[in-house]
Amino acid sequence: MIERPRPLAELRRGLDRLPIVALLGPRQCGKTTLARMIAADGESLYLDLEKPADRRRLESPMQALEGRTGLVVLDEIQRLPELFEILRVLADDSQTPARFLILGSASPDLVRGVSESLAGRVTFVDLGGFGADEVGLDAVSELWLRGGFPRSFLAADGDASLGWRQDFTRTFLERDIPALGLSIPAETLRRFWMMLAHLHAELWNGSAIGRSLGVNDKTARRYLDILVGAFMVRALPPWFENLKKRQVKSPKIFLRDSGLLHSLLGIADRDQLLGHPKLGSSWEGFVIEHILDRLGSREAYFWATHQGAELDLMVFHRGRRYGFEVKFSDAPGLTQSMRVAKEDLELYTLWVVHPGDTSWPMAEDIEAVAFADLLTRLDGL
Repeated sequence: MIERPRPLAELRRGLDRLPIVALLGPRQCGKTTLARMIAADGESLYLDLEKPADRRRLESPMQALEGRTGLVVLDEIQRLPELFEILRVLADDSQTPARFLILGSASPDLVRGVSESLAGRVTFVDLGGFGADEVGLDAVSELWLRGGFPRSFLAADGDASLGWRQDFTRTFLERDIPALGLSIPAETLRRFWMMLAHLHAELWNGSAIGRSLGVNDKTARRYLDILVGAFMVRALPPWFENLKKRQVKSPKIFLRDSGLLHSLLGIADRDQLLGHPKLGSSWEGFVIEHILDRLGSREAYFWATHQGAELDLMVFHRGRRYGFEVKFSDAPGLTQSMRVAKEDLELYTLWVVHPGDTSWPMAEDIEAVAFADLLTRLDGL
C-alpha cells in the first residue's frame, strides 16, 4: 500500500468544514481506496452506485439518507444525478448529523450538477494518480514511464503495466463514455485521443484536427471537452494581457497521465521513450502535472508570442507570478526567451526544471531547479 497523506488530509479537513466533500478524478486513480480509509475512521455507510443492489437502496433517497449519522459515502454519484437535489436539502437541514463524501469520475455533467445544486455546501478534492512524493524519488523514472494510475505503476513488470493501460483505454472508450450518456463511436474518440497524444504539449488547432476526423471544429472541441472533463486531458489556457507583442491565444494540450500518453504513442520501455521525438514534451507534461498538483490549476497558464518568446507555465500563487520552464537536459542554459518572459510577465521568480541532480542560479531571479528539489521548493512557497 502506497500512502497518500496529502489527499487524505484534504478530505478530512473538508469534512470538518462542510457537510459535503466531492472527491473527483479519473476512474481507477484510487478514489475508492481513499474513501474506504476515511470511512474506516468511524460509523459509515458506503454505497457504490454502479452496483444494482446499492442503487435499489436509494430508490427512496430521502428516506434512506435522512437522519443518518456518521459518514455517508456515495461512489460514482454521476449514476444518480437526482441525488444532488436531495443532498442539498439534507445539507441545509440542521437536524442532519451526517457528512457526505461523494465520489465521481469527473465529467462536465457531474461538475455542473454539483456546482448548481450544492453551491456553498460542498468542497472539492481532485485526485490524480501517484505523484513522486508518494512513490519516492528513486522511482521517478518508472513513474514517468508507467504513469500514476496505481495498477499501472504497481504492475509486476513493464508488459503487465502496458497491457493494463491498453485495457483501460478500451474500457474508458467503450464503457465509461457511454455511461455518461455520450453517444460517440469509440473508434472515433480513440482516433481523436491518438491525435492529441501526437500533439501533446502543442497548441490546439480545432480546425486541423476536425478536418483529419471529418468533423467541424465545434465537434472537435466537444470531443476535447469530454476528455478534459474526464481528467484525461488538460487544456492549459494561454495568458495574454495588454502587451505590445502579439500573443498566442489558443490553449496548449497535454495528456495528463504520462503512462497513457506513452501507451497511445506505442512507447513500451525507457529505451523507446529516450529515443522518441516526444521525449521533451512528455517530460514537460509530467513536470507540469506535479507543479499544478501542488499549486492548483485555477490560475495556471502558458505564454507565447508570435515573435518566439514563450513560457511553459505561469502560476499565480499568493499574489505573485511564478514562471516555470521545463527542459529535458542535465544542464539547461539561459535563453533570451527566459529573460523576455521574466521581464514582460513581471515574474517573481522563474524556475527552469530539469531531471539532473543539482540546482543552481542562472541569473537574477532565474534558477535551474532539479526535479528532485522541485516538490520541496513548491511546498515552501
